[in-house]
Amino acid sequence: MGDQPRSLKIVFAVAEAKRLTLERSPLPQNSAEYQDTVSSALKLYQECLNLIDALSIFSPNESLEDLSTTDLPFLLANFHLAELTQKISLSSHREHVQERRKLLASAREAYERYLHLLDSYGLLQPAHQTLLKQYTKAPTTFSTVPTSNPTARRDAKIANLKAEKELRSKLEFLRRRPEYGTEDDKKGGTSGGGDEGAVREVHLANIQYSTHMAFQQLDGLNRECEMLALAPPDPDLRGGGLAEWDDEEDTRQRQRYAAAGGLGDKKKAEYSERLDQPLRATQGLPGGPLLSKQGKPLQPFTLLSDRQQLARGVFRPGHNLPTMTIDEYLEEERRRGGIIEGGGEASWQRPEPDEDDNEKADEETMKARAWDEFVEANPKGSGNTLNRG
Repeated sequence: MGDQPRSLKIVFAVAEAKRLTLERSPLPQNSAEYQDTVSSALKLYQECLNLIDALSIFSPNESLEDLSTTDLPFLLANFHLAELTQKISLSSHREHVQERRKLLASAREAYERYLHLLDSYGLLQPAHQTLLKQYTKAPTTFSTVPTSNPTARRDAKIANLKAEKELRSKLEFLRRRPEYGTEDDKKGGTSGGGDEGAVREVHLANIQYSTHMAFQQLDGLNRECEMLALAPPDPDLRGGGLAEWDDEEDTRQRQRYAAAGGLGDKKKAEYSERLDQPLRATQGLPGGPLLSKQGKPLQPFTLLSDRQQLARGVFRPGHNLPTMTIDEYLEEERRRGGIIEGGGEASWQRPEPDEDDNEKADEETMKARAWDEFVEANPKGSGNTLNRG
């Protein structure tokens, strides 16, 4: 009989050591080694809970004064079980939503057992008692910042973070005191090995900090549940595959086809297959009919207003490619009159005059006379009316 409490202490110490290893681990949470440690710690805490129940460590007829100092850490078993449950990563992406909901439900139950156990021993502070009443009244919509006012929500979140920081600082300060002792604490033990009064005070401070974090985790758990509720359902979990949709979805699909063209079953299958063929060919997808004779989809497809245009844009790059060469562009600009030719050395190369071309000579003579008359009528500087002396 005397070996059983000591056995519980040992199991709890090993569980705490693994939990602290996870807190200090640089490994990513989804790594195999990290998840192995999570799984091992979960089994140890569950073993602790089984031993606690078998030994009747806690009783509804007891008060806080009836609990020994060495039994205080066992109050946190359900809290740590819930925390570790939330750290489990799912390897199967297909079943992520459903399995994640189950994990969150298990974590919620563990948090509830922890909070109600503390409440039975009168260990909840007045603020935490109020939060527990709010949670019990509406567990799935509970929030530590239940307000729609953005400013008020911000202030509430700041207050929560401030309270968390103060509780953590208090706990660290108490653990650093010489009378507490640190040898067992560093090993993940159940006591600091120092003065019993100091050790008891540390355990109670740790419980207060963990209670604050439990309500924060329940808030975050509800937010995650809201996100999971918005996730689209997995088609493979709706009756065994795409070829076995339920009758309600089949009816809605038929109605959409009928509204699109009022075609019969055979025509609808041919029409859908003809629409999907260009895109499926560009994507290298298998051919074959898309709908069975009963109108049920045999392959995934999407109805769009312009399949040809979508097919042309499948392999389109994310940036704009040139549509013509540089020579083609210059030729087009020259045709539109956007290029002025001449200038440079070519502008100084004048053709030799043809002495036999009298008409061209008369034209050059008239041009020269017109220029001389213009120069005589407009002497240099006559147009400068701003800078005259």
